[in-house]
Order: sequence, then C-alpha cells, then structure tokens
Amino acid sequence: MENLPLLVPLVILFPSFGAFINLFWGSKLTEKMSASVGITAAVLSFILSVFLFTYAQVTHGAGAVINPPFLDGWIRIDSIGLDIPWQLRVDTLTIVMLLVVTGVGSLIHIYAYGYMHGDPKFSRFFAFLNMFLAFMLTLVTANNFLMMFVGWEGVGLCSFLLIGFWWDKKAPEGWKNSNAARKAFIINRIGDFGILMATFLIFWTFGTLNYYSPGEIANVPYVQHLNEADHSEDGEAHAEEDGEHSEDGSAEEMGETRAAIPLEGEEDGEHAAEGDDHGEEAAAGDEHGEEDAHGDGHGEKAVVYTDNDHIAFEDLGVFNKADILVNLPEGDPGREVIIGPFTFDIQTVIGMIVFFILLGAAGKSAQIPLFVWLPDAMAGPTPVSALIHAATMVTAGVYLMVRSNVLLDAAPSWVTFLIAMIGALTALMAGYVALGQWDIKRVLAYSTISQLGFMVAAVGIGGYTAAMFHLVTHAVFKALLFLGSGSVIHGVEHGHHHAHEHGHGHGDDDHHDDHHDEHEEHFDAQDMRNMGGLASRMPVTFITYIIGTLALAGIPPLAGFWSKDEILVDAWHVGFDKNEPVGYLVLFILLAAAGMTAFYMWRQIEMVFFGEPRTEAARQAPESASSMTIPLVVLGFLTVVVGFINIPKGTPILYPTFFKDFEFKHFLEPSIIAITRGDSLSFNIPLALLATVIALGAIFLARQVYGKGHSLTEDGRDPLEVNPATRQIFSLANARMYWDEIYFTLIENPFNRLGKFLADTLDWKFWHDYFHDSIIKRGFDAIANILSKPLDLGVIDGAVNGVGWLVRQSSSRLRKVQTGYVRVYAVALLFGVVAVVLLMLLPLIQNGS
Repeated sequence: MENLPLLVPLVILFPSFGAFINLFWGSKLTEKMSASVGITAAVLSFILSVFLFTYAQVTHGAGAVINPPFLDGWIRIDSIGLDIPWQLRVDTLTIVMLLVVTGVGSLIHIYAYGYMHGDPKFSRFFAFLNMFLAFMLTLVTANNFLMMFVGWEGVGLCSFLLIGFWWDKKAPEGWKNSNAARKAFIINRIGDFGILMATFLIFWTFGTLNYYSPGEIANVPYVQHLNEADHSEDGEAHAEEDGEHSEDGSAEEMGETRAAIPLEGEEDGEHAAEGDDHGEEAAAGDEHGEEDAHGDGHGEKAVVYTDNDHIAFEDLGVFNKADILVNLPEGDPGREVIIGPFTFDIQTVIGMIVFFILLGAAGKSAQIPLFVWLPDAMAGPTPVSALIHAATMVTAGVYLMVRSNVLLDAAPSWVTFLIAMIGALTALMAGYVALGQWDIKRVLAYSTISQLGFMVAAVGIGGYTAAMFHLVTHAVFKALLFLGSGSVIHGVEHGHHHAHEHGHGHGDDDHHDDHHDEHEEHFDAQDMRNMGGLASRMPVTFITYIIGTLALAGIPPLAGFWSKDEILVDAWHVGFDKNEPVGYLVLFILLAAAGMTAFYMWRQIEMVFFGEPRTEAARQAPESASSMTIPLVVLGFLTVVVGFINIPKGTPILYPTFFKDFEFKHFLEPSIIAITRGDSLSFNIPLALLATVIALGAIFLARQVYGKGHSLTEDGRDPLEVNPATRQIFSLANARMYWDEIYFTLIENPFNRLGKFLADTLDWKFWHDYFHDSIIKRGFDAIANILSKPLDLGVIDGAVNGVGWLVRQSSSRLRKVQTGYVRVYAVALLFGVVAVVLLMLLPLIQNGS
C-alpha cells in the first residue's frame, strides 16, 4: 500500500499517451477506435486516482513526494545552487482534485463520443481533450510553483485550442469562435502575469519553490494529535499482551477504527538519507514498518517524526518556512526581506505574494475583473464547456489558493478581505447577468462564474473546506447541467433538420453544435426562445436537468445545498461570532446571489422544458442516444449523494444515525493546516432554513413569472422586459451590465487605437516612409552621388585615365625611334656602349685618378 504513490506519474502519462496517439495517428483510426483511446486513457487515470484514494484512507492522509523516473533534476544550475525538481506530491488535497478531474472528465469523454459523432476533426478533438486532462493533472500533482505553472499554462493552451475548435466555420460563426479563443488566451495572460510575479517573489523570499520537501510534515498539529492518541492506545495494547505485539495493531481514533497510524514524516534511516520517492513519510502499520516500530528483534526501531525539527530550515518548503518566519517576534531580523533597495516585513511580502496569486486566480477562475472570457468560451463544443466549467480549468485558481492556505492565513487582513469581496461581488454580479440571457449555455456560463465567486469568497473568509467542498459538488452538478444542455441542443438541432428534411436521426455524419447548412444563420438551436415543451420529448434529459437545477439552487438534500450552506455558515461565524465586517458582507451578498441562482435556473427550466413547443424543431426534438444519456444518469445520481460526504455535526435525522460528521473535512485536514487551526461549526438550522426559503421563494417567483405558458410574451419578449417596473433591470442583465462595452471603451478600443497609431503612423508613415525613405534612403543617395560622381568618376577614374593618357603620349613619341634601319640601331648601340663606359669611369674621374 505504501508504494501506491509511485503510480501517480501514470495518472498524467495515460492521457498524455492518448493525446499523442490521436494527434499523430488519429486520422488513420475510426471514430470508435479514436474515442476508445481517449476514453480508456481518462478512465485508467480515474482508476489510479481511486487507488490513491485508498492509500490516503489507509494512511490517514499521509503525504508523499514522488520523483518520477528519468526526470531527476529538472532545472539544476550547480554553480548558483539552483535546483527545481520535477516532483509530484500525493496528499489528500491532490487526491480530491484527481478524483474530480478524472472522474468527471471520464464521463465527459464518454459523452463526447456520441456528441461529436460525424465531426471531420473527431480524433483531433479527443486528442485535445486528453491533452487538457494531462495538463490539469500536472497542475494539481505538482510539488512546486514552477511545475504547477507548466500545467497552468498547458490548460490555457488547451482551452484556446478547444474553445476555437470550430474556427473554420463559415463567417461570421468561424470568426466568433476564433475571437472567443483569443479572448480567453489573452485575458488569462493577464492572470498569468500575477502567477509569475508571485513565483518570483516566493523564490526571492524563501529560496525555494517547493511546497514541501521530502520528509516534511504539512500539518504538524494533526500528526501530533494522532500520534498521542496512538501512543495511549498502543500502550494499553502492550500492557494487555505483556509487551507482545498485537496482531492487527488496530486503534480507535476519532470514532473510527484504523489499521495503521498515519505518522507523516516517518522514515527509516536509509530513506531519510536518500530522500526517496515517498520521502515525506512511511506510515506505520505496513509489514516492515510495524515490526520496526515495535521492535521484534529483526530490525531497529524506526525513527518517528511528529514535527519538522529534524529538517534544517533552509531545506524546508515554502509553506513551513512562511509559517516559521511569520511567527517570529516583531522586530526580529529574520522577518526582514530585502528586495533591491527596499526592506519589507515578511507579512508585507506574503501579502504581495497572495495579491498576485489572487490576480492569477481571477484569470483562471473567472473573477472580477477578468471573468469576461468565460461566457464567450461557449463557442466550443458542449463537452468542452463542461470540461472547462466543471472539472478542470476554472477550478485551478480556487485549488491554488487553497493549496496556499498557509500564505493566505499569514497575509494581512486587507488581502483576505479583498479576496472575499471579489468572490462575493462576482457571485452577485454573474447571478444577476444570468437573469437576462437567452442562450442556454450562456446562462450556465454565468452560473459558473457565480459559483466560483462562492468558492473564492469562502477562501477569503478562511473556509477552505467549504471552498473545496463546493468545488467538488459544483463539478458534478455543473457537468450534469452542461451535458444536459448539450443534449437539449442536440435534440433541437435534429428536430430542426428533421423539420426541414435534413435530419438523419442521432448519429448522422453531420452532427455537431452548429451544422453547416443554409438554415444555420436563420435558426439558433441554443436560444431558449426556440425551445419549450421538451420535458415530454426528452424525459431522461429533463429529469437529470431538474436534479442539477435543484442542486445548483441549493435545495436539500441535494449536493449544492450542503456545500452552499457550509459557505454561508462560515460567513455567519466570521460575522456574528468573530464580529468581523467581512463576514456580514459576504453572508448577505451570497444569500442574494443564491436567490438569483434559483430564479434564473427555474426561468431556464420553464423556457426549455415546460409549456408548449415554440418551434417545429422543439416539437420534433428526439431524446439523445444512450452514449449521451448514461453520463447524465450517472452524474444525476452523484448529484444526489455527493453532498453527504461532509454532513456537519448536529444535522437533524442524518447525524449521527446515518453519517459521521465532516468526513470530507477530516480527509483534507492532513494537507491543510488552516483546517486544524480553524473552528468546527455545527449545522446552523436557522441559516439553512433561511437559505432554503430564499431558494424556494425564488423558484416560486420564477414559476409565477414564467410558468403556465408565460415564458415569453406574444411578441417573443421576456415578461420582465415587458413589465415597466422590471424593464430596466432586465435590460441591464440582458446587456451583461455592459461589461464588454465598458472594456471595449476603456481598454480594447484605446489599445486598438494605440496599436493602429503605432503600426500605421509611427511604424509605417514615420519609421518606414519618413525615416527610412527620407532620412536613410535620401542620405544614402546623396552620399552615393558624391562617391560615384566627384570621387569615383572625377578622382579615381581621372587618375586611371591620366595614367593611360600619359602612356599613350609617351608611346606615340617613343615609337618614332623604331625606324627599322640596321645602321640606326648600330649607332644607338655605340652610344649605349659609350654611355656605359662613361658611367663606369665617372667615379675614377671624380677622384682625380
């Protein structure tokens, strides 16, 4: 069992291999073979994640740091002592994310097989899905911020590829899809700047990017508590058996029987020296560990660590270093961080780090002001929407903040206040905008932004368990809703094509979200105004969609009720018990957002499923095939049961008769020290009733406005748009609060104008036309004219021509001596001899001899 963490590299490798096969050989495979590769890769990763879950259960959350084979020393510069390893961390927080990503991701892969049937780029789609999964798994298994950033950027790339998957459609649809992809990519680069700045500050401050080093304990108080309880029980067992080792070593702890003692950080001497693959700890209770711990004469007693004192400070990871430095007394030199000419207190630097992490999370998890890319991400196929919105990319920001809980707890209060208010206001704003949308997927997109706001607000008030709990439940029921919306779109499309004699039933070779035919520009299968009465036509889709809607609205006992209630209880505690203003603000804002959620979701139900069909397409819409409905049924079942994993203490009827309290919280506790330091809150009956009454009241109000065949007025308008009292409210929501227009006016248009000025005026007219043509070209021409005419032609050519003229003149005169008569040559020879003799006698004549 202790070797199971060694399998974690395979969790990433399986979808990587699937992507590789489909990317390079997918065109030669049939649809069934290509889908089988992608689905098998995702399912195998899920199975391994389940194995890792059993490891965490047996070891009670003991973490492990894994060095994958062939990747020893990822970035290493010995001359400056830089070593950033490619290490994977397996702990309970990682395992939760693995189960969510691979579990929901596998169901989306299965759904995509039926949904994408007939698409000419079928294999490429599955390659991108697998690649998306691989990068997200890299992100959540990383043991350092730089490796995490590789996965972070990878999911950004995959979102670009998948959102713009149908970029080659006819205009304007193709342009719309490609623009949506570019919008997502560019806006996320702004958030990525925050992650880079946080990473630089972390490395400068702590000298490492590792979350934890091998052998390091993440939650020391938790381990010490378990160790104390185990020693007490183990002593009793030894006394009863006269010192002999008990057979099963069982002990009762916190109301549950366990077969092993989770001593995170326990290693034998050899492993401690080598920092082996499960370097963080070896849980007592395995065959060798059990013998060594009790000493049976065949091995030495293992060294059991319940704190990090055996690790030098410089060898600790970021989080424990931060915890130690923040707890130093005020004025201690160890608290000072020197950045250039400035000196900051460690808490101030951590505040800057957390602020930049928030900026990155605002990009990935679509918070104000970087949320505007997510609604446009609906341009991708529906399985992409489900994968991005439910299980993968948008949860990355929330996960990173929860992973960095030590830094958030140590940060100044203004940073956490900012986090909480950004999350709460995002939840309220997105919920309001969803009230006025007509596109079935766009409503769900703004719903995702709103629910992410709930999670971020929970992080801001210290509710890390609540944030992760809502992340898990939301992943399930939001995947259900997105896949359900895809089933609706699929049915309406086929009904439309059947009505126009273009339909071939499910499985025709033309299917995807928008068909390339002459009716495409005249009919929008995603517009809820073209639907109605689908409950009888698509019963499976309807029932599962109702379950997802009620869960999202927070109706008990479905999953969304439990996770939302826990966030509200945390806000209540911070406000009314701790008397912190942020608690009051978050509570009231989120209650209002929860009411809006129930209202706009029931509005959608009325428009899509109830009343009379408003188009022939809706009248003839068929139910989707089993490859699409089976994932809906599975997700519907999970939506009903997954909320019970974290039942609070004091829950009427359910606790303690059927469930233990806070199972999910206890599972996460070994990885998140903030949970141990926080408060355990019981079920708040008045608050739960209040939230439920608000949700039911909103549903009743939506039923009154849109029910009984009143979903639309006779001229096709929304009832809220017709009513003078609500017309402005609806118009503002329908216009999405003019966020895109504001961004266009304040950012995009000035940027475009600046870009046009730099490109046309500065670069082309000034730099190219004026500077190049006027200054460089004219100056070159002038110098060239001087060099070519006066200098080249006048001086150089004149000198060469002068030499030629001189030779010609000399030769013309000298040639006259060439008469051809022998007597003339004889006389010339005589003169020559006389001249030579005179020259020889001249020195003698001068000496007088």
